[in-house]
Amino acid sequence: MGGNQTSVTEFLLVGFPLSPRTQVILFGLFSVFYAFTLLGNGVILGLISLDSRLHTPMYFFLSQLATVDIAYACNTVPQMLVNLLSPAQPISFAGCITQTFLYLTFGHTECLLLVVMSYDRYVAVCLPLRYSTIISWRVCVTLAVTSWTLGFLLTLVDVVLLLPLPFCGPQKVNHFFCEILAVLNVACADTHFNKVVVFSVASLALVGPLSAIVVSYGRIVWAALRIQSVEGRWKAFSTCSSHLCVVGLFYGIAMIMCVGPQHGDPQEQKKYLPLFHSLFNPLLNPLIYSLRNREVKAALRRRLEKGRPS
Repeated sequence: MGGNQTSVTEFLLVGFPLSPRTQVILFGLFSVFYAFTLLGNGVILGLISLDSRLHTPMYFFLSQLATVDIAYACNTVPQMLVNLLSPAQPISFAGCITQTFLYLTFGHTECLLLVVMSYDRYVAVCLPLRYSTIISWRVCVTLAVTSWTLGFLLTLVDVVLLLPLPFCGPQKVNHFFCEILAVLNVACADTHFNKVVVFSVASLALVGPLSAIVVSYGRIVWAALRIQSVEGRWKAFSTCSSHLCVVGLFYGIAMIMCVGPQHGDPQEQKKYLPLFHSLFNPLLNPLIYSLRNREVKAALRRRLEKGRPS
């Protein structure tokens, strides 16, 4: 590069180009959403930990999902809230790379956990007599650790290729957090290969798990349709309804993010799409499981009655 190149030690996160009044309103709204995200997922984790009736593989995987959702929100939302009150906030180079790494790791891990949860539902519906043998606690821990490990390794590919790039300005990252493509756009080098790798890894992390989920649910539907009684068929579908809603929400938003906006300024609109994964997805997941799951509602009721003075 040129001789006048200087090393960048921090970035400025541009955030949202909104009026001060709108930013204050969004700060209040998103703060409430963030608080409910932590509360909802915290309640799910607490119930699973305290209620022995929820000490089953299905709820073990749900606790992993709740952990990912809390970590996902905590990684990006606080920075966004600060940015709404005081735009163009600086973030250190190390802090930016760490945020990028964690954001991608949690995203990849959630994709894999959704596959694991669909496999758990497949065994429960299609192989109920062998469920306790196939989905043992050792298998549960192995699947959870594998999901976290693969999520870490997939992210490592993107970040290892990002670190050697020179950053010499401008320092402004056009996003509310250190999203990897926004960071690549401020590098002082050709980042075409990096972007191809990012899209390839993202496609692998989305299409592979989604294909496995579709296969699992295809077999679940086939097995459920062969059940003679309407009650048995309804029970088979009801055990999967919450997970299916979460999968639809997660992958629906992911597909929109991959396709991108068709109208207006794509660069500007793409900043708003990750909000759904950072804020709304972690907020809605515990609501879906608590509203559509009788065991979770029963556990919450028992906790509330236990805490009520006699």
